[in-house]
Amino acid sequence: MKKLLLFTILLSIFVCLKLNAQQLIQPKLQYPETKKIDHVDNYFDEDVPDPYRWLEDDRSAETEAWVKAQNEVTFGYLDNIPYREELKERLTKLWNYEKIGSPFKEGDYTYFYKNDGLQNQYVIYRYKTGADPKTAEVFLDPNTFKEDGTISLGGISFSKNGKTLAYAISEGGSDWRKILVMNAETKEIVEDTLVDIKFSGMSWYKNEGFYYSSYDKPKGSELSAKTDQHKVYYHKLGTKQSEDELIYGGIPEEKHRYIYGGVTEDDRYLIITPRVSTSGNKLYIKDLTVPNAPLMEILGHTDSDSNIIENVGSKLYIMTNLDAPNRRVVTVDASNPAPENWKDFIPETENVLSPSTGGGYFFANYMVDAVSKVLQYDYDGKLVREVKLPGVGSAGGFGSKKEEKELYYSFTNYVTPGSIYRYDIENGTSELYRKPSIDFNPEDYESKQVFYKSKDGTEVPMIITHKKGLELNGKNPTILYGYGGFNIPLTPSFSIPNAVWMEQGGVYAVANLRGGGEYGKSWHNAGTKMQKQNVFDDFIAAGEFLIDNKYTSSDYLAIRGGSNGGLLVGATMTQRPDLIKVALPAVGVLDMLRYHTFTAGAGWAYDYGTAEDSKEMFEYLKGYSPVHNVKEGVEYPATMVTTGDHDDRVVPAHSFKFAAELQSKQAGNSPVVIRIETDAGHGAGTPVSKTIEQYADIYGFTLYNMGFDVLPSKTKEKVKG
Repeated sequence: MKKLLLFTILLSIFVCLKLNAQQLIQPKLQYPETKKIDHVDNYFDEDVPDPYRWLEDDRSAETEAWVKAQNEVTFGYLDNIPYREELKERLTKLWNYEKIGSPFKEGDYTYFYKNDGLQNQYVIYRYKTGADPKTAEVFLDPNTFKEDGTISLGGISFSKNGKTLAYAISEGGSDWRKILVMNAETKEIVEDTLVDIKFSGMSWYKNEGFYYSSYDKPKGSELSAKTDQHKVYYHKLGTKQSEDELIYGGIPEEKHRYIYGGVTEDDRYLIITPRVSTSGNKLYIKDLTVPNAPLMEILGHTDSDSNIIENVGSKLYIMTNLDAPNRRVVTVDASNPAPENWKDFIPETENVLSPSTGGGYFFANYMVDAVSKVLQYDYDGKLVREVKLPGVGSAGGFGSKKEEKELYYSFTNYVTPGSIYRYDIENGTSELYRKPSIDFNPEDYESKQVFYKSKDGTEVPMIITHKKGLELNGKNPTILYGYGGFNIPLTPSFSIPNAVWMEQGGVYAVANLRGGGEYGKSWHNAGTKMQKQNVFDDFIAAGEFLIDNKYTSSDYLAIRGGSNGGLLVGATMTQRPDLIKVALPAVGVLDMLRYHTFTAGAGWAYDYGTAEDSKEMFEYLKGYSPVHNVKEGVEYPATMVTTGDHDDRVVPAHSFKFAAELQSKQAGNSPVVIRIETDAGHGAGTPVSKTIEQYADIYGFTLYNMGFDVLPSKTKEKVKG
């Protein structure tokens, strides 16, 4: 009997050691009750229940109470993570270094952005051009807009003589903007504030006024109601906004959801680029030197992304992917600008082109397997030189006014904090202008690119970064990050939160999935509409590569992505819940049957299609829509959904409904929480203080659910889940 008792005790100890540490401390979370309603939508004779439809009403007291109750559970859970404050302290310490942007000249002054370290928003400084930069004074400080930093600067634009500034502000992270006009000499506001502006630039014509874009104010909630008729206006200084001239938009037969108006550097032409979705635009031009000149059509269809990037008199330089998936630059005379008259200036190559101009030259910035290569051309199309970059990574900012003799560019990669270089345009020499002083040693880390095969055999690149000497034992905490959409490339860049993650012995991997822009339009199209599953397959294969090569295992793998990347995480975790330990979908597009009914969501149809397009498209979307694919009795990974209550790009209802589905159906004890930031939107302009708190919570949640009782940097012993 004593032997049996001893055996039973030893067996119990062994089983306990095998349990996840937090499972010993905390049982399955008790979530707030989320009521279900009997709402049903019908698509092509198929009924689809939507029991959480009520959570779409962001103005209701019920939704407000639900948000409060969810946050109480979430922060109650996070409060129990023993090293959460330690992570916050390290993030704060590493974040606290001076950050200075590239200088730029406007009028008699040189301006630059600067953050002393932990300021919630960057401050604009200036000094007289030619004077000692040490004499710089504060020009505009967004930290004074609101004490907690939740009103941010949303863009600036100077008049041609530099004497007047138009600047946009965002309140609570919303995409809606207000524009203020300032006398740049006296720093005094000189006009009434322009309101109800969204997805807009500010492009000056001479010193007289500027073009901007907006929608009519929506009926219902301005944070979620549909907005799908963009318009371009001209605001003349000294007049009321109600008197602003409508330049283009409001065409009932075609909903142009994004329209931008820009003036060429010489003030000769107005360029209008109407879009019905995030990909493809029409192209029009107007000669501003001719009174009452009409808009002239260059492209009357949306089969390409095309824009005028430069002109010399009537000679236009157009960047386009028409008949060139990797982009090219063509020239044509404005008197007869139709595509049949285009001539190649910088022809298409096997690498994706992003051109810019500065100091009387063109700079062709190419992505070669997601890293930068820059070539300099003169205005005759002759190659001048390849710009020698400081290393392998991402270089950007090769632009300046035509008369400048120098320009500034930035360089970064996953282990190199962003530095600024001064470039002599004529001689082609670079010198270091600003290097940040940060408590991080790049020499302790390594970053390498691998290629792996996806489900259908397609080779996909991934960059894996970690401390040197990493032991490939399958037990390293790993975050796999992806996006895979909207022709947007993920290129190497330094991140303070990622640095903190790697300090803990973490692996940070970024997969360049189909749907992105790393290999041009064909790579993008391979991850859209009825081929969207390719993106999820690419991401799943990336996780399997990391596991097969012993970087990590399913017990130590987290996946993360935001916006379209939030969809990526939601689809991956519902299709392969066994693959990962932690899922971190941020501000995600998660209800694929309803996304196009909110704000400007209908403009994403190029990538997704809509449930109203056809029965086939509806069934495809329903087949991967995260909200519609949470199943009863499945043990999903530990999940922390994150969103902002002022996100009017991907409305928080996506995240609310997904979290409710997961909480209702989750099997096992892995927690499902939703962290809802107040006075925050889709991400841009988020105060530094809020960003630090969010990353401390994300990393704390991730490591805790991987079974770490203390931070990995403090012990090699891990409690295996």
